Order: sequence, then C-alpha cells, then structure tokens
Amino acid sequence: MSLSRRNFVKLAAGMSAISVLAKSGVTKAKRGEPSLPVIVCSRGEKWGRKVNRAGWKILQKGGNVMDAVEKAANIVELDPRDDSVGYGGLPNEEGVVQLDSSCMYGPTHNCGAVACLEGIKTPSSVARLVMERTDHMLIVGLGAQRFARAHGFLVQELLTEKARIEWLKWKENLSKDDDWFSPKDGVYRDRQGRKYGTINVLAVDRGGNLAGVTTTSGLSFKIPGRVGDSPIIGAGLYVDNEVGAAGATGRGEEVIRSCGSFYVVALMRAGKNPTQACLDACRRIVEINKRAGTRITFSDKFIAVNKKGEVGCAAILGTKKDPPMVSVMTSKGLKAIAGEYLYDREGKNRD
Repeated sequence: MSLSRRNFVKLAAGMSAISVLAKSGVTKAKRGEPSLPVIVCSRGEKWGRKVNRAGWKILQKGGNVMDAVEKAANIVELDPRDDSVGYGGLPNEEGVVQLDSSCMYGPTHNCGAVACLEGIKTPSSVARLVMERTDHMLIVGLGAQRFARAHGFLVQELLTEKARIEWLKWKENLSKDDDWFSPKDGVYRDRQGRKYGTINVLAVDRGGNLAGVTTTSGLSFKIPGRVGDSPIIGAGLYVDNEVGAAGATGRGEEVIRSCGSFYVVALMRAGKNPTQACLDACRRIVEINKRAGTRITFSDKFIAVNKKGEVGCAAILGTKKDPPMVSVMTSKGLKAIAGEYLYDREGKNRD
C-alpha cells in the first residue's frame, strides 16, 4: 500500500513506541463523572471565560470540535490587550511581530502549523488551512504569509502602540554603550508590566472526539526566525483521539527537547490522570536540566484533558497565591482550576 507523506507521519505518530510506560506500574486515573462536551483553556477565569465561551457555543449545539477550539483561540489572537498572542503580541528584537501556531484534529490525527508568520492576526486559522488544504504540516516565514494571502487573509500591521513601547524600552536599555537613549525622565508612558505567555485550547465533544490549538507570539524580543514549541506537534500540542490532548506554555526550548505534550498524552495512555501526567512532564524537564547541571530559573506549564473529559494542569514553578491555572467549561458552567507545581518561585521543592 502506498503512503502519502502525511499518512506516513500519521502512522508513525500513532505507533505505540512508548508502550514500555504501560509496564511501569503507574497510577490509574481517578474515577469521576465529568460531563461532555468540555472545552479547556490555559488561562485563569478572566480570559478563560471569554475564550471558552466562544468554543462552547459551538460544542453545545453539536458543532465540530475543531471549529470550537479555533474560534476560541481567535478570541485572544484578535484582542490587542493581550501582548503574548496574535495581534498586539510582543515583537522580536527588530520590532517585528512573528507568530507561531499549531492545530490537531483527533478523529483524523491530522495536524497543521505555521511559524514566524508576519502580518496575519489569526495564525491558528492559517494552521488549520495548512492541515486541511495541503499535504504539509508546517509552513514558515514568508511562505506562510503567502499561503495565508492565497486564502484571503489580509496582511496587517500587528505591532500595537503598547507592544512598540515595550520593545523600545527593551532596546533602549539593552546596553549602556549603544546609541539608543531612554526618555529624559526615565519614565515609559505605558506604565504596564511585561506579560508573557501562550494559549492552549483543548476540547472534547459529546462523542469523545478531541481537537486542540496552541498559539503564541513567542518569546519577546527573540532573535528573528526563532521558533519555539507552539507550532511543533508533540511539543507545544498533541492530540490522540483514543486517549486525550495536551498543550504547553513556558520556555519552549525545554518543551521541544522533551517532546512535552506527546509525553503527557503517552502517560495518560499508560493510565495516569491528566494532573499526574502534567506533573511528570515537568519532572522530566527538571531532570534533564539537573543532569546538565542547569539551575532551574524558568518554568513550563502543561494542561491536559482525557477522552472522558477529566482535566489537569501542572507547572514547574508556582505559588499558593499564583498557582498554574486552567479554565474549564461544561454544561455546568465555567470553572477555574488551580493546578499543581513542583517548586515555589524561590526554588523550594514541594515533593
């Protein structure tokens, strides 16, 4: 039987290469009665309500689960008040906003992604077109923009005034020896603290079908062309319709080299509940860095949902007042859930 490139990758992704985990005696998921459908976002209540509501309107009517996560992600991508995703995202070191996104549809195991996309406000929608209208899985840079334009997307300036001021502040304070000067009074008029982040949206429909989206403007002031984990299937996002879905935020380089989201889903396949799986993915990153002698000064966060609709969340760093959060919407309404974490922000081990 001949295989297209896409079908070959799908087959490889679906293989039970990590079946050894099933023999490790891991704890089985806790029993519960979660209601389906369910939609999950990697933010707290403020953003979670806006994001999840958009997807929930589709799910509660029996709509397509991929439509639900895409429309939910678009809410943040189109909002200039958020400076970590889409329009209004913080730029690279040259003042250019470059966006990354991926999507994955459980029933077909298909996926699509874009990276270093400039001038398009909704990269998750372009990623979905890569999945549905091409035999590729990842398109980057100018090629991604041309692909988006071919499908009717308008190229627009994504650098908002707020993001421009943040970039200028960073640039003018980068070195005492360069030729950039700060304001005479030393005050930048935005008066806003810097925000970082990505957003994951995961969902399960009434029939137990899953889909997910991860979208971001990436690391602020990054080297132009830098790509993090968000558009990398298996790193920033992974969906297995037989098991569940997971997404990641935080330091993308660590998530890439640990295949973080795939690892979370593999642990759920082996019997762990979503929170346990997310915690173990965080532990794996910590162990990798400890072997290299690297001090943990960064954080990564994972969210996950299994096929039954059980939800989990965990991060490397957190505090009691500011734990990692995940927002869940079902027929019972919205619920913001505080996740687990390994260390407080001062580095104290909680295990």
